[in-house]
Amino acid sequence: MAVRNEWFHPRGALAREGWESVVDAAIPGWRHTGIRVTALGGGTLALPAGDVERIVIPLAGSFRVAHEGGTTKLEGRASVFDGPTDVVYVGAGQALTVSGSGRLAVAEAATAVRKPSRYLAKAEIPVEIRGAGRDTRQVHNFGTPDALDAAALIVCEVITPGGNWSSHPAHKHDEHVPGHESRLEEIYYFEAAPVRGSHAPAEAEAFGGFATYSSPAGEIETNALVRTGDIALVPFGYHGPAVAAPEYDLYYLNVMAGPDPERVWLVSDDPRQAWIRSTWPQQALDARLPYPPSNRGARP
Repeated sequence: MAVRNEWFHPRGALAREGWESVVDAAIPGWRHTGIRVTALGGGTLALPAGDVERIVIPLAGSFRVAHEGGTTKLEGRASVFDGPTDVVYVGAGQALTVSGSGRLAVAEAATAVRKPSRYLAKAEIPVEIRGAGRDTRQVHNFGTPDALDAAALIVCEVITPGGNWSSHPAHKHDEHVPGHESRLEEIYYFEAAPVRGSHAPAEAEAFGGFATYSSPAGEIETNALVRTGDIALVPFGYHGPAVAAPEYDLYYLNVMAGPDPERVWLVSDDPRQAWIRSTWPQQALDARLPYPPSNRGARP
C-alpha cells in the first residue's frame, strides 16, 4: 500500500470553501505561506481582511479584483504558457473580491505589516532566462524583492520547456545564515501541457516530475509525477529537480515566506550538485525561450 506523503497534494485534495485548493496554517506544520486556486465561470469569491498579504495571479482568463473601494482589472492571459500576466498585490489588512472567468491563484503570506497595494502590468514583469542548455527555464519575477515591496511574500513563476530541468541543482533554504541562506517555506503549484506545435491527442495527460529530500533541518521525501493542479509543499529540505517530459511543458508557481527578519531569497545548493552551475557559462541558452504568447487555449 502506498504511503501517504503529507507534503504532496494532488489536484483537489485540498479543496475547501469553494476553492479547488487551499494551503494555509490549517495544515499541520505549515505557518508562513498560503495559496488558493480556483476556476471561476463568471462567479465571485471573497477574501476577508486580516493579517495576510496577497497577490492575485490569473492563470488563464481575465478577472476584476475589488479592494480598498476600487476595482483593478486584470487582463490575464490564455494560459500559464503564454508569457507573464498582470497581477495585483493587496496589502495586509485589506479585504478583496474576485470575479471573472478562468483559473486563478491567490498567493498569501501571514504578516501584520501593512504595505500599500500595487498593480503590476504585464510590461512591468521582469522576465529572466535562468540556467543554460537543458537547464534553461523562464522565470517571471513579479513578486520578488526587486520587483515588489511586500512585507513577507516572495513569489515567481517558472516555465520549463519540454525536456528541460529546473529547480536544479537541488537546493535548500531552511537555515538562517545571514548573507548565505534564509528560512523560507515554499509552495509549488504545477501545470503541464503538450509542447508547442505538438499533435498530442485530446486524451494525452501532460505531466512532469518533482523531488524533495531531507536536510539536517528535517526529513522529507517527494518523488512525484506532477500534473495540472497538483501542489508540493517544501517546509524544509533539499528540493529539485522539477523535470519536464520531452513531450510536455511544465509550469510552476512558487510562493515563499518565512520567519527571518529580512525578506530575501538565499539558498544553499546540495554540495554534491553545486558544480552544475559552473557548467552553464559554457552552454548556449535554449533558443525556445522566452516563450511569446501563442494561440494555445487555456488548459482545463
